[in-house]
Amino acid sequence: MAEDKPEPPDLPKTLLNPLERQSPDRLDEVSAYARELARWKRAKREQELAEARKRESISDDEQAELEARGISTDPADYDDVTASGAYITIKETKPGYKYYYWQWRSGEDSWENQYIAPVDPKNTTS
Repeated sequence: MAEDKPEPPDLPKTLLNPLERQSPDRLDEVSAYARELARWKRAKREQELAEARKRESISDDEQAELEARGISTDPADYDDVTASGAYITIKETKPGYKYYYWQWRSGEDSWENQYIAPVDPKNTTS
């Protein structure tokens, strides 16, 4: 007796229906392609994250300036900042008001950030 048909994942019918009409060999090909496509997309995302980090991270001089002001540049010293992938960037909240923030990827399509300090110590409004 044949095994029971597997339960389909939560996918749109426009994807499931054509898959169910394919032969086992074609499904093996689709599966192999889907794995490779997922691998490629993850690698592309990691490359984009690395490029964003390089483009948006503060310089070594800016990091030294923060440390000289007694402001930690270790993500472990901040609540809710992930230790992996977080970097310090500068954001301008309104013209003339720039602040240091931790920034990190949260999920597939979103970013999170946490305030650190003003770039200019005289600007204390956040």
